[in-house]
Amino acid sequence: MLYLLLYPLRDQYSFLNVFQYITFRAIMGALTAMLLSFLLGPWMIAWLQKLKYGQVIREEGPKAHYAKKNTPTMGGLLILFGMTVSTLLWADVTNRLILYGLLLTLSFGAVGFLDDYLKIKKRSSEGLAGRKKLGLLFLFSFFFGLALFWEAGRDVADPLYSLRLTIPFFKNLTPDLGWLYIPFAMLVIAGASNAVNLTDGLDGLATGTFIISMGTYMIFAYVAGHAVIANYLKVPFLPGTGELAVFCATLLGACIGFLWFNSFPAQVFMGDVGSLALGGAIGAVAVMVKQEIILVLVGGIFVAEALSVILQVASFKTTGKRIFRMSPIHHHFELLGWPEPKIVMRFWIISFILALMALSTLKLR
Repeated sequence: MLYLLLYPLRDQYSFLNVFQYITFRAIMGALTAMLLSFLLGPWMIAWLQKLKYGQVIREEGPKAHYAKKNTPTMGGLLILFGMTVSTLLWADVTNRLILYGLLLTLSFGAVGFLDDYLKIKKRSSEGLAGRKKLGLLFLFSFFFGLALFWEAGRDVADPLYSLRLTIPFFKNLTPDLGWLYIPFAMLVIAGASNAVNLTDGLDGLATGTFIISMGTYMIFAYVAGHAVIANYLKVPFLPGTGELAVFCATLLGACIGFLWFNSFPAQVFMGDVGSLALGGAIGAVAVMVKQEIILVLVGGIFVAEALSVILQVASFKTTGKRIFRMSPIHHHFELLGWPEPKIVMRFWIISFILALMALSTLKLR
């Protein structure tokens, strides 16, 4: 909004020319979202406490978590508010990719909100039925994929989007998925959303890991939208995707502000309204910047958390034995006696290493 209002005045006021730079608006977007989180955090925590929107603890979970009972949840609303306001202020909202990413994130947040509300109402760790929740995530992902499919065929001469798949390390291997890109995008986005949701089990774990991962995709978005850099690194140049760096920055900033209150010992949890939305956001950005496959590496912690649950369930159903003491895998380390802050910090370190490895693939093609 500020971009649309102020940038046209650059001829009268030369200093407003700075609004043309994505880097400037990304930094300002991150700072704005961060500031909103800092300022509104105490008020939101008090409001959630007043409503008695406290976290419901799984009975079969680690005993140490019982002390967290009634800690305010649904703090993800703070992240979504900061991100939305900051995106509308600093991003070019005429860019349809920005609108697609924003709508997808908010729609996933709405599913999470419903899930959290039902948990609180029932005073149970069981909220929205799994099939219904997954069905809604796939439904919104379908509309998102359909929108991108439409963009790819809207202007044959200069499409906003490509249906070609980018394979890391192979610059000339870019298969065109055609209409199959819709179900592919659905799997990437819904899968990422559920993986982040499973990771959100320790104070600051999902928030910090997401900050590192989204920071990586902020760089990917800027590279994909910059003709010179994209050509140099031999990655697909997608006009308009550079603007997604602003969207990524607002999410990153909002999460940094939220982490102030979510770090150990947490004053507030993000809840499903936050984790499902953040997972959907990173999945959507990965799809839009054509770096879907590399998400497995960037979000390696999220993937490991999801795989630990899948393997645990499969092993128990087939052999009656468990691979881990408890899944997701962060609970396994808790039951091994690792202090919660140590688990979180070590997972962050691993996430940072994976992010560096992912960024290195930009040149290894």
